[in-house]
Amino acid sequence: MKFLNFNVSLTNRLCILLTITVLISTLVIASVWTNEVEEIKETPPQECKEDSTQIWIPTEEDIAYQDSMYSIIQNTQNDITDIKEDIEHIFDIIENEDGTNDSVRYVKGGKIDKRRNN
Repeated sequence: MKFLNFNVSLTNRLCILLTITVLISTLVIASVWTNEVEEIKETPPQECKEDSTQIWIPTEEDIAYQDSMYSIIQNTQNDITDIKEDIEHIFDIIENEDGTNDSVRYVKGGKIDKRRNN
């Protein structure tokens, strides 16, 4: 292999020893190198002390957010109800009153079988 205008022989003993030394030193440095981890201490908020008797009073923004979430849930429930009604309507269309249905059934020896397998 020619690299930067001089030959590098990977079968040379010096080249192999140098490669192994670089790999081992990289592994040693990587195992010793540590990043300092900063601990985050959680302190309870001043409002939530155990002996506190303060009651949370929602603001107008909190009430508006809760109302919007309720309306989203209500709309989703209405959509699900509409979908269920549409599915039942489809089933009513498929099943006829006399017990037959609109799907095509393959009957061995029937018209479709005779037409298909001449």
